[in-house]
Amino acid sequence: MDLSRVTRHDPVSVTDEEREAGVLVSVVDPGNDEWPHGGVPEDPHVLFIKRQDDLGEHAGQMSFPGGGREDVDPDLEGTALREAREEVGVEPTNADVVGRLDDIRTVTRYAVRPYVARVPDADYRPRDTREVAEVAALSVDDLTDRANYDSERRDHPHYGDIRLHYFRVDGYTVWGATGRMLVQFLELATGWEMPPEPDREVEADAEFPV
Repeated sequence: MDLSRVTRHDPVSVTDEEREAGVLVSVVDPGNDEWPHGGVPEDPHVLFIKRQDDLGEHAGQMSFPGGGREDVDPDLEGTALREAREEVGVEPTNADVVGRLDDIRTVTRYAVRPYVARVPDADYRPRDTREVAEVAALSVDDLTDRANYDSERRDHPHYGDIRLHYFRVDGYTVWGATGRMLVQFLELATGWEMPPEPDREVEADAEFPV
């Protein structure tokens, strides 16, 4: 994995949405310390959270740590770092932010800005249990395994003709806005390439296969 391409990336900014949010794509590199999730990893992992099932927005979905900008945040990088500390225990002083991905729009009228950071091996677990049900460290090798990826095209009521991405690793499914961000991260950092065509086309009201 080479994060220098993330550093060199010139990200697209979205500045005309009603609300702003920042998220942290936290990359845990293999280290000398004992890996808290079972042994020492042979490849980098990425931290995700699984949201509680009773939340009004994105209930039960996988996402990167992050949230809406607050008045105390100096900028959106500050938002992403604050939220990562509050949700999973990533200390801002230990997060080496290497760059940004493109901003994305969400159906909830947020402009979301993803930051990519190296973080140390640690026992990351939910800190804000009202919102976070689990913390999952998913292997980059597994995320880039074509057998764990599929996609579909549908006519979305907000976005029009879109392609939805599904990454299925260790019993978790990463999709939606987080799946879109993950596609760009993997393409930049690993050389993984999104297949040119989706696996299927579905009706606009088809159930999401998660």
